[in-house]
This record gives sequence, structure tokens and C-alpha cells, in this order.
Amino acid sequence: MASTDNKETIKITLDDLANVTLPGAALPNAAPQPVAPGAKTYGSISSTADQSAEASEERGRFSFVLQGWFYLGSAGLLGAIVGWAICEPAFIDSHEFHRWGNTWMMPLILMFICLGFGVAESLVERSAKKALIKGAMALPLGIVFGFIFDVIANVIYNIALGIIASAGVQSIRNPAAWLARGVGWMVFGVAGGVVYGIIGQSGKKAKFGILGGMIGAGLGGLLFDPIFLIRGSNASGAGISRVIGFALLGMSTGIAMGLVESALKDRWLYVTAGPLAGKQFILYKTQTLMGSQQQSDIYLFKDPAILPQHAVIEINGARVQLRALGNVYVSGQPAASRVLQDGDLIQIGRYSFRYKEKHRS
Repeated sequence: MASTDNKETIKITLDDLANVTLPGAALPNAAPQPVAPGAKTYGSISSTADQSAEASEERGRFSFVLQGWFYLGSAGLLGAIVGWAICEPAFIDSHEFHRWGNTWMMPLILMFICLGFGVAESLVERSAKKALIKGAMALPLGIVFGFIFDVIANVIYNIALGIIASAGVQSIRNPAAWLARGVGWMVFGVAGGVVYGIIGQSGKKAKFGILGGMIGAGLGGLLFDPIFLIRGSNASGAGISRVIGFALLGMSTGIAMGLVESALKDRWLYVTAGPLAGKQFILYKTQTLMGSQQQSDIYLFKDPAILPQHAVIEINGARVQLRALGNVYVSGQPAASRVLQDGDLIQIGRYSFRYKEKHRS
């Protein structure tokens, strides 16, 4: 029997399907929801890696405080001023008479500079325990190296003076004399770099510290005599000249160490979200521990979800492997063990890190 249903046939084309929108679904190009002014966004585990990175890799207004050149430069500046302030009242501008301030001036300045370099990063990371441990190491090293390197610096300085004197230079107004002091003061930069590496338990960190220290301390020495000439040779002028010159020594040494360290790094973690957003952790050691205990190499604070020992990054030649002891996500996926690749996003609690490595040509 023929069908008596005269209703028209419903036809659905591909264009019709493309225009269907599910209830509550977000449009692909929909604008993101606005964030309340001043609110901090740390990203989300459920976000994709790219979305989390775009939302969180903007530095805060004061992120420069977390840069090595800043906190090392500040530590060197403060250490030099403290050492000068202790010794200046007992210092005499004389080649014939000396007091204890003349003997202790440079060793104490170097000791406090080394102390500053030793504890600066731990203080920035808000780890008081680690700062105390490193400070306890830096003090004896600083005072011993202070006297040793002061002797070495004076020997080199006097040799340099003898060389330029044989060439006819007899006054500190001659730039050759400034250069001689700069060469001598480079020794103090070596001392700062050595202590920095010993406390950091890394030969590579010491190498970068020595190179940066020599550059910075040499610059400070080069400018010391011009500052003295500008300020004058009277008692008050000489004291001000010394504090400016020594402060420049500490500050320039720290800044140069931070800049060299950053420029020559080959593997590092850049914090893209969390309380330390904007800071970089250079991976020097074969094993880098991340966790909530203050002695961790990377101390992750203010997050109860993070274990005392939460993850370890192990370096074996060109292979860099993350081993999770707690919940860790790499590029949005749970990871118990993962060989890291340049650009991977690591998420631990409310912290996010971008793993970076320098490509060798």
C-alpha cells in the first residue's frame, strides 16, 4: 500500500550542523571573564599549559627584587657599608701610623660582603633557616679569606704601582694609577665568588661568581681614586670617599655576579606563578630538591598541599628528569617521572615553573 503521509521530508545540511550551539558552551573567541582589580591569579591545574602560561608569566611591579643582580648588589652594598662603619672611627690616613681600623678595614668589609652574598638569595626566598645555615658558613670563610685576599690584593696593587712608576706615573691623578687599583681589587671579587660557590655547593656557581666578582670589583677599584679626588683629601672628605668607594665595590661586585650568572646559565626554572613569580632558579646541582621544608633547594612556602620533599630534578649529562614525590603536573598532565624538555610547564600546588635550557649551536 502506498504511503498516504504527505508531510515534507526534513533535510539537515552540514551548514545547519555547523551553526548549532550547545547550551552553556563558550564561544571559541569569547572574551575571558574580567579579574577583579588587584587580584592575584596563579593559574589552574585544569587549564591547558598555554593558557596558564599566558595568564601568569607577567612580572609583578616589584619583580626586579627577585633578580640576582638586584639582591646580590644590594647585599654587597650593605655589607661594605657595615664593614666600613665598624672600622672607620679607628682608621688613620697615614703611611707611618696605623690603628686596628687600618688592619681590619678591608678584611671586615670583605667578610660582610661575603656574608651578604651567602644569605641574600635565602632571604629573598623567605627561608630564614637556610639563611642562618649559610650565614654560619659565610662568616668564618669571609674573615679568613678577607685577610688572605687582602694580602694578595696589596701585593698585586704594589706590583702594578711599580710597573706604572717605572713608566713615569707618580700621581693618583693619572688614570694608570686608577687601573692599578682596579687590578688589585679584582682579587676581592675572586674571594666573593669563591665564598658564593662554596656556600652554594657548586663549582659552576663559584666560576660564575669569580668571573662576575672580578668584573665588578675591578670596576669599583677603577672608580675609587676619582671619587677621592672629587671629594677632597680632608678628614671628612676622605671618610666619605672611602664609604662611597667601598659601597661601589660591594654593589658592583654583586651586580656583576648576578648578571654573569644569568647570562651564562644553561638550565633553569622560571617561576611563572606563585609568591615568587618572576624569579629564576638556576639548576647547578645534579639533584635539586623542591618542597615545603626550608632547607630545600627550591623552598615552596605558604601552600599546605606541598610536601616537605615534593619533587626532585635530577641532571645526568644532557638528560634532565623530574621525579615527583607528590602531585606534580607537567604541561597539564599528571607526572610521576618525566624527562623535561625546553618550555615544559611544571605545576606544583599554586606554583608554576617554566623549564628552560640554553640551546648549544
